[in-house]
Amino acid sequence: MEKSWPNSAASRAWTRTGTQTRTRALFRALLCALLLAIGLEPANAVTPSSKSKTSTTKSSKSSKSTKPSKPSKSASTPKKPAQPNAKPAPKPTTQPPSSEPATLGEDGELPLHARGAIVVNGLDGTPLYEKNADAAQFPASTTKILTALLIIESGDLDREVEIDPEDSRVGESSLDIKPGQRFSRRQMLYGLLLKSANDVAHALARDNAGSVPAFAERMTARARELGALSSHFMNPHGLHHPQHFTTPRDLAIITRAAMQQPLFRQIVSTQKHVWTVGQTDRELFNHNRLLTRFQGCTGVKTGYTIPAQQVLVSAALRDGREVISVVMHTNKPGIWDDSTALLNLGLTRTPPPSIPTFEEASAPAASPATPPTPGTSLLRSPLPPEPR
Repeated sequence: MEKSWPNSAASRAWTRTGTQTRTRALFRALLCALLLAIGLEPANAVTPSSKSKTSTTKSSKSSKSTKPSKPSKSASTPKKPAQPNAKPAPKPTTQPPSSEPATLGEDGELPLHARGAIVVNGLDGTPLYEKNADAAQFPASTTKILTALLIIESGDLDREVEIDPEDSRVGESSLDIKPGQRFSRRQMLYGLLLKSANDVAHALARDNAGSVPAFAERMTARARELGALSSHFMNPHGLHHPQHFTTPRDLAIITRAAMQQPLFRQIVSTQKHVWTVGQTDRELFNHNRLLTRFQGCTGVKTGYTIPAQQVLVSAALRDGREVISVVMHTNKPGIWDDSTALLNLGLTRTPPPSIPTFEEASAPAASPATPPTPGTSLLRSPLPPEPR
């Protein structure tokens, strides 16, 4: 049965209150519609005091899900224009050309971390600065500079090398080459110098000389021909052996000879190369960070073992001047900081290239068939005297 309210003042007051409430609600709805029509937010509209806590909670939850009044991040903070799908450009790491010598200490020496170091003129091999340059050190993977030189000098670089089981068993840094796979010598040189693959070094040495010990003898003999008289090599990759050593001076001499080879120079200045095995491609990246950090850097090779610590041979070319630096047995910051200081110092101390006279330009070259004598070089330029 429908319940009827008594005809009283209270009932009439309740009826008036309900009518006023409905009128206010209708007015607010019309006001909101008008504000939306002219493009304004109705968020500041007066909230009716008669709403319950339950309705307020539901309203707040709804506003959290839709968030109509919260300005977007893009609207409040304007973004800088960027290319589509491009990451923010990193801060430039390439150092500008230095016109001032590197900072020397009070004793006139560079504050190097390396136990032994040298920087030489790439044109004639003249030492420009040195520190314990004749002290024997372990070369680690910078050994591969001489390995690559011997392979390039042997020629026939498109000939394929078949991988033996003994090649794939060499540890540490490798390209996981498998027995029976075939690669050209040229392709393997990229794996040797960019990935610093020890298994590739082993395969190239065995293919070249028949065995690793025979190739090591060729390495030592070739180093002596170039004038590197304080070096002895036991393997083609640089894994530690107590009788496998060289000096900063000898390593600079060897590197200078290798940099005369266009293919070697091309490989050590390459930042990325694709290594293809069957249908699979793999990108090889150069470990030498100076290629992007030091303006004019042209290579060359990093190295590391626990006994050798960090080793780096690097080269830079600016305004016709090229220098080669060697740092041996240094730490992780020093491998870059020491080399940067040496390259900058060497470039400021290197005389500008001179234009050869007509007599010098027309002079006949020495016959390459003439075998070099100990302490001389096939590069037809003076070498440092034999270390005592």
